Amino acid sequence: MDAVIFDLDGVLVDSEQAWDEVRRGVVATHGGAWTGEATRAMQGMSTPEWARYLVEELAADLTADEIAEVVVAEMARRYAAGPPVLPGAVEAVRAVGAARPVAIASSSPPVLIGAFLEFAELDGLVAVAVSSEQVAAGKPAPDVYLEAARRLGVDPARSAAVEDSTNGLRAAHAAGMTVVAVPNPHFPPDPAVLAETAAAVLDDIGELPAVVDRL
Repeated sequence: MDAVIFDLDGVLVDSEQAWDEVRRGVVATHGGAWTGEATRAMQGMSTPEWARYLVEELAADLTADEIAEVVVAEMARRYAAGPPVLPGAVEAVRAVGAARPVAIASSSPPVLIGAFLEFAELDGLVAVAVSSEQVAAGKPAPDVYLEAARRLGVDPARSAAVEDSTNGLRAAHAAGMTVVAVPNPHFPPDPAVLAETAAAVLDDIGELPAVVDRL
């Protein structure tokens, strides 16, 4: 592999539960109603996409811009004391990045990606960080992965993507990348999608450097 591109939420940061909790709270506070499929549906969406979903599908009584501002502000407040970095995640990025370029392709807004990179002291190593806010469509569309590869100057087909969610796996696979899955135990990906897209499935991100060397 010429490069490795990481998802952020659920792969490097244990934040999926926080996103879910914050969105649920805002929807409840503003007159909406959560549904059984909402959590999985929004995984991978860009900020404008999930904000519209909360308003249009879950009936939160705010504009999409207002609800995005409220949710992201609460997530930033939680990150202020330090993002919930997953055990072994920073070490895995450093080990992989010692041999090849690394990037982040995330649905998180740039402010949260930046907070993670600064806290983990990876901003000097991670050459490219792309938010799905900066491309035309969020995951499962491949846009954010293709843009990360373009900025790195690498062929997507010669790149590995590290993902945890159903929509993330679909996005990386659609980009033509070799997909390494680290399934989120709280919100596991669809088993059929996992089987269809992943070249390797890891129990722990600490296994990643050795696996990438074999791809």
